[in-house]
Amino acid sequence: MAILGVDVGGTFTDAVLLDDGRISTGKVLTAARQEESVLAAARAAGAAAVERFAHGTTVATNALLERKGARTAFVTNAGFEHLLHLRRQTRAQLYRPCADWPEPLVPLERCHGVRGRMGPQGELEPLGLTSLPELDADAVAVCLLHAYRDSAHERALAAELRRRLPHARVVASHEVAPEFREYERASTTAADAYLGPVVARYLDALTGACEAGGLPEPLVMRSSGGVATPAEAAAHPATILVSGPAAGVVGAGRVAALAGIDDAIAFDMGGTSTDVCVISGGQAERAGARSVSGLPIRLPTVDLHTVGAGGGSLVWRDSGGALRVGPQSAGADPGPACYGRGGT
Repeated sequence: MAILGVDVGGTFTDAVLLDDGRISTGKVLTAARQEESVLAAARAAGAAAVERFAHGTTVATNALLERKGARTAFVTNAGFEHLLHLRRQTRAQLYRPCADWPEPLVPLERCHGVRGRMGPQGELEPLGLTSLPELDADAVAVCLLHAYRDSAHERALAAELRRRLPHARVVASHEVAPEFREYERASTTAADAYLGPVVARYLDALTGACEAGGLPEPLVMRSSGGVATPAEAAAHPATILVSGPAAGVVGAGRVAALAGIDDAIAFDMGGTSTDVCVISGGQAERAGARSVSGLPIRLPTVDLHTVGAGGGSLVWRDSGGALRVGPQSAGADPGPACYGRGGT
């Protein structure tokens, strides 16, 4: 059986082919159309009659780190419109009262409230769909109080939004993270909506390219270390937020186990981001939630830490003249300054 694995990063795309015990590899620069890089890397590795294709991608990771997702709106209960901006009472940096938090994925002017309230024991106030304003967005995140217990209001609101905005991606919190703590649930739902159009376009293009190139439909790595079909991944792209990094961690855990090393640290630096994870007992540690770029994501994941700095991160000056590194990356074109192709 020939098994192909391809990882697409912001700078390089790498392929590994395992065919009857023989291993071959391929590395190419990542193109603007990343599905083309997948095929090029597969060819560089000598892939022909492949029976299984596993794919790790940083499309979602980089879109979140670089804030290049869809134009997203947020709808919640009236009076809770500031939910994504108020966050928790903890400080970004404990001893710096004026430390800045990362900007929420949805600006305040696109956060809206509707009348109606669901309590933990049932409805307290009927849902008022007439209070829903007109929205201008490509994606909408819906998070109502106590929807993890009773999603009736949320389902009705999502249905109305899909009727009004047939072109937009509408995500309800009970579909993504049906757990208590509304801020974490709202943040996860907003990320899922924000990443949806970007990830869906990429996976559609990748599936078409694989079909044209004679490759089987890819299995996409989830953040948890499992896999999903392209349709499953596109339905909830927040589940592949650390797809590529998770694949590296799972692989590092396997290598450590084969080498007889029970405890290790996996360190994976790419062009845009860097990921670190503890391997204990030959297995990557898991968590039920994580923070990506300062935003809580309440979904199963390998317990890795990601920062928006890598080998191709841009160095720049902020408005105060201080030097900053990342999260923007030079990518493969023009690439870092050391490539000598104007990456300054």
